[in-house]
Amino acid sequence: MRLLRETGWDVVHVGDLGLASASDALILERARVENRVVVTLDADFHRLLAISGAKAPSVVRIRVEGLTAAPLVILLTDALTRIDQALDAGAMVTVTARTVRIHALPIAVPRP
Repeated sequence: MRLLRETGWDVVHVGDLGLASASDALILERARVENRVVVTLDADFHRLLAISGAKAPSVVRIRVEGLTAAPLVILLTDALTRIDQALDAGAMVTVTARTVRIHALPIAVPRP
């Protein structure tokens, strides 16, 4: 977190908000209310957004395991500067070591 703040990002950890053990749905709601982007390793946030039909908040899922702080900051900074407009509009983003995939919100989920 400190490294991201030092590079100029307005970041807050869920633990700093008293949400360390909160449900993913509650974290998404707090991010929506505060107009924040959720950055996570957890695929559940994308699933919740897809099934809810929500237009916000944007969620960035990092799919690179074992990153230490400095490489994570580099990966995020590179990705976020390229996708900031999509995040402002509402998006689900998946970031890997090689790719960035963006899906605009809301996600259309086929009904059975």
